[in-house]
Amino acid sequence: MFNRRKFLQSSVFSSLSMAFGKKVLAGDPGAGHLVTGNPIVISTWDEGLAANKGAWEILGYNGRALDAVEAGVRVTEASLNCCVGLGANPDRDGIVTLDACIMDEFANCGSVAFLERIKHPISVARRVMEKTPHVMLVGVGAQEFALSEGFPLEKQKLSEDAQRTYEQWLKKSEYKPVINIENSKAGHGPFAPAQFDNGQWNHDTIGMVAMDAMGNLSGSCTTSGMGFKMRGRVGDSPIIGAGLFVDNEVGAATATGQGEDVIRICGTHAVVELMRQGHSPEQACKKAVERIIKVKGEKAKGIQVGFLALNKRGEVGAFAIQKGFSYALKSNTEEKMVQVGSWY
Repeated sequence: MFNRRKFLQSSVFSSLSMAFGKKVLAGDPGAGHLVTGNPIVISTWDEGLAANKGAWEILGYNGRALDAVEAGVRVTEASLNCCVGLGANPDRDGIVTLDACIMDEFANCGSVAFLERIKHPISVARRVMEKTPHVMLVGVGAQEFALSEGFPLEKQKLSEDAQRTYEQWLKKSEYKPVINIENSKAGHGPFAPAQFDNGQWNHDTIGMVAMDAMGNLSGSCTTSGMGFKMRGRVGDSPIIGAGLFVDNEVGAATATGQGEDVIRICGTHAVVELMRQGHSPEQACKKAVERIIKVKGEKAKGIQVGFLALNKRGEVGAFAIQKGFSYALKSNTEEKMVQVGSWY
């Protein structure tokens, strides 16, 4: 069987001569940003600040982007919040199921979906990529593979926040996601109990893309999916070309929000292909959002989808359907949150 790990170890990384321009300050929502340093890592939402620090422990020492994007989102998976990892909101049957995918500079990719009781689905996804002939494993099969690789089976118990939220949801059992409730700076984050006590809830993903000191790109995406979803529901996050896509010649993109509508347009693949055509990351993200709005029509006013992208020049951009989406950025020269422009 083809051993991807040996291939990666024996491969010679090509160097990239970076062209940098004047920094664009992010005071205006949605402003494009050309970073004056390399490497760089970006990730979705406020949780991305901590995740980026985890990634930087590798990128800051000239490590590989693939290792960085795995390490970065593992921070979020371990944080016991209501949006990602085993501390997240369960499905309608009270069970937490996790999805994740990872992709490197060689177009190698791995994914897991509908995975139960494993703390770090992103690391299982990487093992799928490196140790199997497949791209995706799901459900019991994914769990059995994780156990065979030495991942421990965690207890099936909801976190305190998730248990409280689930009990509140059970009173009406209505499936009504609330836009941007994951944005903690707006007072609607996973640690805002009043929102859950009012019966409001949502999900979210952390998506991360990075470029390392050699100019190579990788990305990761991990989520618990929509809270109180139907048993077996899988969104865009573990799907290569929907929740995440990397093309080392062009750029990388990740998505957040209502996964069904990201899947409809193969969202991150669309963003990367638009960058290939010469669009900036922000322009590409905006055009992908426009495609969703065209498909959804008036229904687009009730959903949120955001795209985040990085091209080979180190230029970053993002765009969303609704206001309130933000991303975290870290490079050699700066570390901050950036508010994103939106259609509505």
